[in-house]
Amino acid sequence: MKICIMGCGRTGAKLASMLDAEGYDITILDTNEYSFRRLPADFKGCALVGDGTNDETLKKAGIEKADAFVAVTQGDNRNIMAAQIAKHIFKVPKVLLRIYDPLRRELYTNLGLEAFSPTIIFAQLLKDNLLERGQ
Repeated sequence: MKICIMGCGRTGAKLASMLDAEGYDITILDTNEYSFRRLPADFKGCALVGDGTNDETLKKAGIEKADAFVAVTQGDNRNIMAAQIAKHIFKVPKVLLRIYDPLRRELYTNLGLEAFSPTIIFAQLLKDNLLERGQ
C-alpha cells in the first residue's frame, strides 16, 4: 500500500515511522527539510521537501498511485485544501485529515472528507476518564 503523508511534525513523523516499520510504501512531505529529523534513522520511505497543496509536488510524491493520503500539518486550511486536491483531482481512495477546529471538522465531514479533530477526541477522552465510575 502506498501512502502519502503531508506534514512531518510529531504526528506525521510518528505515523510515517509506524507505517514504514510495518512495510508500507511511505512518502512524507514537508515544506521544511529540518522537520525530517523526527523520522527514525532506519526510515525506508521517501522524505520530500515541498508543498502538499502543489500538484507538481504531489506528483513527485507519487500521489497518482497512492492508496491513501493523510494531511496533518499545523494548518487546518492547508490540510483541507490538500485533502480536497488528493480526493477530487487525484482520486486517492482514502483521504484523512486533521482539523483542530471542531466546527470546521463537522462541516468538512459532511462534505465527504474524513476529518479528525484532536480537540474533540481529547476532550471526549478527558470527559470519559473524569466521569469514570467505580474508581
